[in-house]
Amino acid sequence: MPDHDPTPRPLHMSDAEAANEARRIIADAYQPTPQMPTAYRDPAPLPAYGPTPPVPQPDHRIVPAWAAGVAVAGIGVGATCVGLGCGIWLACKGFAAVTLSSVLFVTLPIAALAAVATAIASAIRSARTARTQTHHHYTGPVYQDQRNVTTTTHGLWATTHNQL
Repeated sequence: MPDHDPTPRPLHMSDAEAANEARRIIADAYQPTPQMPTAYRDPAPLPAYGPTPPVPQPDHRIVPAWAAGVAVAGIGVGATCVGLGCGIWLACKGFAAVTLSSVLFVTLPIAALAAVATAIASAIRSARTARTQTHHHYTGPVYQDQRNVTTTTHGLWATTHNQL
């Protein structure tokens, strides 16, 4: 059986025929489609033994406190790294503009910090040498028994206690 109509059609339609054909095409395009079921429940009884159908299992996940803490710490570390990266980028951008004022602006604070660190280190060194140069003169007899020394070492930094 042929799929097309064997009757010849004219090459040109009249205005009335064109309007009717347009109405028919539009009506076919906007005609609602038949509804298809989206779910199906099998009314057959369940088997007495054998494979069973899946059972819904509600999911109530609770995030442990340590996991939430790790997540918050990770966000904090990431934000810190971004901030430090931006600061380094801005500092490098400042180093790229080489003028006398930019060189002084960068080097003077560094020189001031170095001078303060040097002063603190020299004060600590002079205080140490003054304390260690004092001589102690003992007037009594000194007895050392090195055969009975008990040594106990413990702790994270390995503190040692000697008992005579």
